[in-house]
Parts: sequence; C-alpha cells; structure tokens
Amino acid sequence: MTHLTSTEIAGRIEDLYGAPLADLRAHAQDQPPGMLCALLGMHEHLAGAERSIAFHREHLTRLLHPERPIDRHEVSHLLDGARRLAEAVAVRDVQATSVTAVLRSLAPVPAPAPPPPPAAAPATAPPCAAPSAAHSR
Repeated sequence: MTHLTSTEIAGRIEDLYGAPLADLRAHAQDQPPGMLCALLGMHEHLAGAERSIAFHREHLTRLLHPERPIDRHEVSHLLDGARRLAEAVAVRDVQATSVTAVLRSLAPVPAPAPPPPPAAAPATAPPCAAPSAAHSR
C-alpha cells in the first residue's frame, strides 16, 4: 500500500486552507486547538517518522557495507536497527493513513450551483372590462 509523503500531505493541507504551511503554523499558534492544529501535528509526526526511516535505513546500510565484517557484536546492532526501522515504518504508515483519511473528509465542498435564472413572468391576461353601471333591461 502506498502512502502519501509528508511533502504531499503538506501540499494538501496548504490547498485545503489556502496558505503556506509556515503561515498556517504561525496562525495555529494564536488559535485554540482545532482541526488545523491537529493536522499540523499529524504532519509533524509523519515527517518525523520519515526522518527516522531515513536515519535507520542509512545506519543499516553502513552496518551492512560489503567490506565490513559482521561479528557477534554487530548482529545485535543489525537487529536493533531493523527493529527501529520497522517501528518507524509502522508509525509512518499509521500517520499517513490517518491524516489522509482526515484530509479526505475535509475536502472543500464544491461551490453550490448558481441558482437558476428567475423564470419569465407569466403573461398577464388583458384586463376585464369594468361592469357598466347601467342595468340591463
């Protein structure tokens, strides 16, 4: 299952609120907690998980370098690094799924269709002749 990255999520938040993320963060600091604050927090956790994934992936890559010997001591570091990488991926997946679902539910509602033009006024009937005051015989 592919997940949106923190950069894509940031773009969706910006589109939803119509402002850059930095401006939204500044605005949210002056507001009571609400949906914007929640979205920004979820985005920050997602970005943190992505940074953690990159760090642990790089760490494992260094430990598994082809010219580097792996002894007993290194095995525990490899297992720990793999566990931490798996945890970071799990956090990323949960955050990405959650924030995506919330953003979908908050998608701007399409503008309502303009009201139909007013119907032409019905043609009026010609005025009736006024009854005459003279009595008929």
